[in-house]
Amino acid sequence: MKNRLKVLRAERDWSQADLADRLEVSRQSVNAIETGRYDPSLPLAFKIAELFDLAIEDIFTSLSKEP
Repeated sequence: MKNRLKVLRAERDWSQADLADRLEVSRQSVNAIETGRYDPSLPLAFKIAELFDLAIEDIFTSLSKEP
């Protein structure tokens, strides 16, 4: 799954640790999500979307939907 998490985080000048604190996860989890090594659980995806005030689909996209 692709995501815009790194871009959204950078726009707010947050470190991975800052985002991890806001989401109550480890910095390693944030890194793994940003690099595509880990897909977040649905509850975590909702939490991320709420934090950035975006729809889940505006942050995460399925690899099968890419051209």
